[in-house]
Amino acid sequence: MISQISRVWARIAGLLPARADLTEMRRAPRRDLLAGLTVAVVALPLALGFGVSSGLGAAAGLATAVVAGALVALFGGSNLQVSGPTGAMTVVLVPIVAEYGPTGVLTVGLMAGVMLIALAALKAGRYMQYVPAPVVEGFTLGIACVIGLQQVPNALGVPKPEGDRVLVVTWRAIEEFAKSPNWTAVGFAVSVATVMLVGARWRPTVPFSILAVIAATVVAQAAGLDAAKPIGALPSGLPAPSLAFLDLGSLGSLLAPAVAVAALAALESLLSASVADGMTVGQKHDPDRELFGQGLANIAAPLFGGVPATGAIARTAVNVRTGASSRLAALTHAAILAVIVFAAAPLVSKIPLAALAGVLLATAIRMIEVGSLKAMAKATRSDALILVLTAVATLALDLVYAVIIGLAVAGALALRAVAKQARFDQVPLDRGDHSAEEHALLAEHIVAYRIDGPLFFAAAHRFLLELTEVADVRVVILRMSRVSTMDATGALVLKDAVEKLHRRGILVLASGVRPGQRQVLGSVGALDLLRHQGREYATTPEAIRAARDHLETAGVLPTLPAQKQPRTSSEEALR
Repeated sequence: MISQISRVWARIAGLLPARADLTEMRRAPRRDLLAGLTVAVVALPLALGFGVSSGLGAAAGLATAVVAGALVALFGGSNLQVSGPTGAMTVVLVPIVAEYGPTGVLTVGLMAGVMLIALAALKAGRYMQYVPAPVVEGFTLGIACVIGLQQVPNALGVPKPEGDRVLVVTWRAIEEFAKSPNWTAVGFAVSVATVMLVGARWRPTVPFSILAVIAATVVAQAAGLDAAKPIGALPSGLPAPSLAFLDLGSLGSLLAPAVAVAALAALESLLSASVADGMTVGQKHDPDRELFGQGLANIAAPLFGGVPATGAIARTAVNVRTGASSRLAALTHAAILAVIVFAAAPLVSKIPLAALAGVLLATAIRMIEVGSLKAMAKATRSDALILVLTAVATLALDLVYAVIIGLAVAGALALRAVAKQARFDQVPLDRGDHSAEEHALLAEHIVAYRIDGPLFFAAAHRFLLELTEVADVRVVILRMSRVSTMDATGALVLKDAVEKLHRRGILVLASGVRPGQRQVLGSVGALDLLRHQGREYATTPEAIRAARDHLETAGVLPTLPAQKQPRTSSEEALR
C-alpha cells in the first residue's frame, strides 16, 4: 500500500513545477519581460477577436488569455508555450454555443480540463506524435478557411445570421450585405488586414496588429462613424470565480463535445510545444506535463467566464522569436493582459468589431503555409489525399470529424502499404545439395513457402488464397521465422489453411515459429492443429527431414543411399 502511494505521489510530483523552472526564470529576466510584453501586444486583439468569434464575447477571450495563460506558464510542460483562446478552438465552440448556449461551453471546458488531466496521468502525451503530418496540415488549412469565413459578418458590418455551419452563415451574411452595404466596416477590415500582412513582410518584429487596431479605433471615434460597431462594454476586471453555470443534469449530453474539445486542446497544445522546440536549441517539452497544465487551465478558465484554451502556435512563435528563454515571458504576457483588463477596459470596449475581423482575417491568411502545402501535395498521392480530405471535412463538417476522417484514411492507407510488404514466396529447398533427379522428385511433391513481413488482418486473406491453391504436392513447409507481426486474424487464417490442406491429404509442416507467434497461434487453436494434423519444428532442416520421412513412409520418395543424403546449408540460412 505504501509503495503504491509512493508511486502515485512520484507521478503527481513529476507533473508539478520544479525548482529548475525557477532557476531558468532568473537567468535572463530582462529579455523574458520584453518578450512577454511583445506577446501581450500581439495577443490582445487575438484574444478579443476569438472571444467574439466563439459567441461568448470579448470579455471571455480576455479572461481565457489571462487565467489560462498564467496557469499553463506555471504548470505546463514547455518553457516557451503561450496559451489562450485560439482559432482552432473557436471553430469547435461555435456549434456548441449554438446548441447548448454559453453555459454549455463553460461546462464543456471544465469537463475537457478534467479529461486532459486524466490523459496526463495515463501518460498519453507521447501518442500525439503519431498524428500524421498531412492530417495536421489539412486541418490547419481547414481551420484557416473557417476562421476567415467566420469574420465575414463583422467584416461586412452585418449582424451574425443564425446557424452553426460556417458556409451557410457566410452566405447569409453576404446576402444581408447586398441588401444594405456597409462600406465603412469593409474599409476597416480590409485596411487592418492589409497593414498586418504588408507590415509583417516589411518589419516582422513590429506588432502591426495592435497598431492597426489602435489607428482604426482612433479614426472611428474621431470621425464619429456609427457604422463601425464597437466591441461594447467590458467588465473592469475578472469576475469572481463561480460554478453557477454547472448543471449536473446536462453532463451526459455534453460528454461528446467535451471529448472533442479535450482532443483538440491536447493536439494543438502538443503541436505548438513541438514547434517551439524546433525553433530553439536545447529546449524539449514534457508532453504529459503539458497536458496537465492545459487541464488545470481549462478547469480554471470557465470559473472566470473564459472559453476553453489551448497552446497558441502564433503567439508561441512570437515568444520564441523575441528571445524568450523561460516561463517568465508567458507569465508576463498574462500579467500585462490582466492589467489591461483592470485599467483599460473602457478604451478596449471602443475597438470596432470590423477591425478585429481584419486582424483575424490576416491571421487566417498567415496560417496557410503555401510551401508546406505544396511539399505535402507532391510527396505522395496518399499524403495529398489525406490533406485534401481533412481540409474539406474541416470546412464542411467540423474539426473533430475532420481529424477522425484524416486519421482513419491515413491509417487505412498505412495498413495498405504495410500489407503490401508482406511476401509469401515459394523458395527452393537446399537446391545446391541435390542431384537433378532428387531435386525434381522433391520439387514435385514438396513445396516450401517463406512468409516475410506482417501476417495480420490486412494481408492474411491474400495469404490464405495463395496457400490453399497449391496443387500436385504432398507436403507444404511454412518457414515462419521472418514473420514480423501476427495478429489473431493472421493466426485464424493460418489455422483455416492448415485445415483445408489437411482435407486434401496434404501434410503441413511449420518451422521457425517465434515465441510471440506461438502465443497468438495457441490462443486461436492453430498451434494444436499444427501439432495434431501437421508438425511444427524449430528449424527448416528438421522440417525437410520430416517431409522426406513422410514421403518415404507413404512410398512416394525412394530411400536415398547414405552417401547421397543431402547436406543442409547453415541452419540460419534455412530458417
